[in-house]
Amino acid sequence: MSYSGWKVIWQGLTGNTGWKPAWREPDPKASYDVIIVGAGGHGLAAAYYLAKEFGITNVAVIEKGWLGSGNIGRNTTIVRSNYLLPGNEPFYEFSMKLWEGLEQDFNYNAMVSQRGILNLCHSDPQRDAFARRGNSMRLAGADAVLLDADGVRQMCPFLDFDNARFPIKGGIWQPRGGTVRHDAVAWGYARGADMRGVDIIQNCEVTGFVMENGTCMGVETSRGTIRAKKVGVAVAGSSGRVMAKAGMRLPIESHVLQAFVTEGLKPLIPGVVTFGAGHFYVSQSDKGGLVFGGDIDGYNTYAQRGNLPVVEDVCEGGMAIMPMIGRSRLLRSWGGVMDMSMDGSPFIDKTHIDGLYFNGGWCYGGFKATPASGFCFAHLLAKDEPHPTATEYRLDRFRRGAMIDEKGVGAQPNLH
Repeated sequence: MSYSGWKVIWQGLTGNTGWKPAWREPDPKASYDVIIVGAGGHGLAAAYYLAKEFGITNVAVIEKGWLGSGNIGRNTTIVRSNYLLPGNEPFYEFSMKLWEGLEQDFNYNAMVSQRGILNLCHSDPQRDAFARRGNSMRLAGADAVLLDADGVRQMCPFLDFDNARFPIKGGIWQPRGGTVRHDAVAWGYARGADMRGVDIIQNCEVTGFVMENGTCMGVETSRGTIRAKKVGVAVAGSSGRVMAKAGMRLPIESHVLQAFVTEGLKPLIPGVVTFGAGHFYVSQSDKGGLVFGGDIDGYNTYAQRGNLPVVEDVCEGGMAIMPMIGRSRLLRSWGGVMDMSMDGSPFIDKTHIDGLYFNGGWCYGGFKATPASGFCFAHLLAKDEPHPTATEYRLDRFRRGAMIDEKGVGAQPNLH
């Protein structure tokens, strides 16, 4: 069933009795061409592009809980491609281009809102660094505008420009950045994949891998053994636990990232605003709530909830650049388990085990990468070679000395 404005009007006139489920609830088959472990944004996107772009439809996406129950339903919705390093920027710009045509592509309202993202700078050296980043973005085909303090004031007059500790000197603005409704992305990809014959199997936990002569031939699950020619794993913060079942130890740690939503307010934030002297980012949802977040909790955990010191730190960052946020009421907070890699950049690669592929290490930036991650993972699964924009995301890059350390803070996952 395709969606359209006319269909919404017709269903409204006929009592909304003609809607059908957006995807099936199939039982697992004995075997598939490809199994993708993890029905989050990246796993569902990979299945969608496998079917749509590469014609591989005998695919199963298996999920231990319900579809979209992980980080895709827990993030702060920001999409952008304002990276510096050549190993990252072309990939994220590819993702940005996919975001721009996504709703028409999979015929679903994901509420893509390109209102721009503004990164504030608070010192002259930081402004110089932003100019360098903007040049790198433009070389990769992205858009970037360097603003002075007056330019920022025109966009966001409510900011505290004369803060004694963190004066706002300007910022870098990417007009094409913005927000997307995160859970609708999962639903749209799930519906699109299902329409093309992909089986999405929920409540089916992976308990092991089927290994024969050093080759991965499928997975053991809570609903029985499912065999496949290729198995791809995309499970974010659970990567270490799942890949350990195949005998692998990953260069990844799991940390929790908290996010927050205030009560609904009248239109206030023009796009996305980030604090340059700490870690705070804020946007406004379609319901009016301010959606914001900051740093991860610095300890290793699989819990989907965080602790008060980070709540305090995030709120202090918000108060530093826009004191008026202190008048809003915080409605709720939640947490997602992040797969923090050693250099802060992800992996989309074959493992040393034939037939087993891995997608992970996205740290707290996985949502913006969803379309490109899915496309590149599908490309890898279909062709056994990396997509041109993802050639640097190799598992062996640390051994080769080819790190992609965007922040330049070294091999400490909780700093990225």
